[in-house]
This record gives sequence, C-alpha cells and structure tokens, in this order.
Amino acid sequence: MNRTLLTILLACLTAALPVKAQSSYNELVEEAMKCIKLDSLAQAENLFRQALKTDPTNARNALVFSNLGTVLKRQGKTDEAISNYTFALNITPYATSILLNRAALYLEKGMQDKAYIDYCNVIDLIPDNTEARLFRAYIYMQRRQYDEARIDYNAILGKDMKNRTARLGIVMLDQKEGRYPAARDGLNLLLQEYPHDTTLLKMRANLELEQNRPDIALIDIDQILSVNPSDAEAYVMKGDICLTQKKKDEARKAYEQAIAHGIPRPELNDRLMQCK
Repeated sequence: MNRTLLTILLACLTAALPVKAQSSYNELVEEAMKCIKLDSLAQAENLFRQALKTDPTNARNALVFSNLGTVLKRQGKTDEAISNYTFALNITPYATSILLNRAALYLEKGMQDKAYIDYCNVIDLIPDNTEARLFRAYIYMQRRQYDEARIDYNAILGKDMKNRTARLGIVMLDQKEGRYPAARDGLNLLLQEYPHDTTLLKMRANLELEQNRPDIALIDIDQILSVNPSDAEAYVMKGDICLTQKKKDEARKAYEQAIAHGIPRPELNDRLMQCK
C-alpha cells in the first residue's frame, strides 16, 4: 500500500514538473516585458536570461532572444545584441523585423557587407519593404553602385511617390552623375513642399557651387539665414563664397558670425587670415 502510494505521488510530481517550469518561464518573460516598459533594462536583461535557462527549448525563445537583443541594444551592448538577434534568426530565419534590427546594428558598426545581406533577405521576403530598400540604396551609394541604388529608390517611389528620403536619394544620384538640371528640378519640387527646409536649401546651394554659380548659391544661403539666423554652417558657406569673390570684409563678417554661433575659432583661423 505504502509503496503504491509513493509511486503515485512520484508520478504526480514528475507530471507536474514541466507545468511548473512552463509557468516559471512565462512569469519571467512577462516580468521582463514589464521591466522594459519601466525602462529597467538591466533587470529585463536578467529576467530574459533566466527564462532562457529555465526552458532552453521553448518555442517562444526566438522572441525572447529578439527582445533580449533589443534590450542589449538600448544599453549600448551592440555586439551582444547582434549575437542575440542571430540566435533568434537561427530559430526563425524569415523574421523580417529581426533581420532589420540586426542590419541596423551592422550598419552602426560599419559592417556594410553583413547589413547588405540582411537587407537583401528582407527584400526577397517583402519586396515592398521601404526600410530595407532605403538602407540598401544607401549602401549602394557608398559603394558607388549608382544604377542599383536608383533601382531601389524608384521601387520605393513606385509605391509612394511622395517619399522624401527616396526623392532626396534620386537628387543626390543625379548630382553625383552630373545630371544637374534633373537634380535642380528635383530640389525645386521638394522646396515647393518644404520651402523653409534649410537642408534642401543647402543642397541646392552646393549644387549651384558645383556649377560655378556662386551668386545664385548666395541667394539660397541668405534664405537659410533668414529662416535660421543662428545657422553656423550657413555663415561658413557664405564666408567661403565671399572669399572666392574677393569680398574680404563680407567674408570676415560671415566667419565671425559662424564663430559667434558655435564654430571654434581655430577651425576658421586660416580663412580669417585670408580676409586681411
């Protein structure tokens, strides 16, 4: 009788163990997610690691590895974050959100070739993914593979003709390839929509300078300064143009304004010497 009862009790305890482990795993993951919301990242990291140790074969571990990767990324632990995204992808290789997260970290570390592979995999799975197309186009630009970059930008614009980043990408491609009228037209269209965007105005000013049209470039720079009178970079640009035009007094005033708005004087000393 006693032996039979003991056998039954042991059997019940053995059957209950997986349930208890499962409950502990779920509790750890849920608590970790709460910690993320509270920005308690170190605690969330510890809880995720405990969950993985508690049940190494759980079907949800891909998500846990991914969340752990994001927690590590937010703590600046880039290499560990990449490793955990990779563990997640070993379980679910077609998870595009994880591929995008890992690719972004590869780019951050200057590992463009690895980022490129992840973005290509995302595009293979979701051809219309804008994020992957934009960053792959960026990588193509860095490699000077301009035709390939243009294909990605055009693919984005085919679905969203107002996408600002893709339109800027086409402008930069046109400028790099010497298609100045097309680049100017693209910038003019953007400036009709964003007339006070100083970044666009600087791009157009630089475009005019490349074509040796400094007087027209100055018009854009003066417009920048009317929008943002404390734009130190614009003052430097103005000073450089005035200096090439032998307008030394105007150049010196522009450089002094740049210094007043944050440019260290030693960076402009050589230019100021040329204004004498």
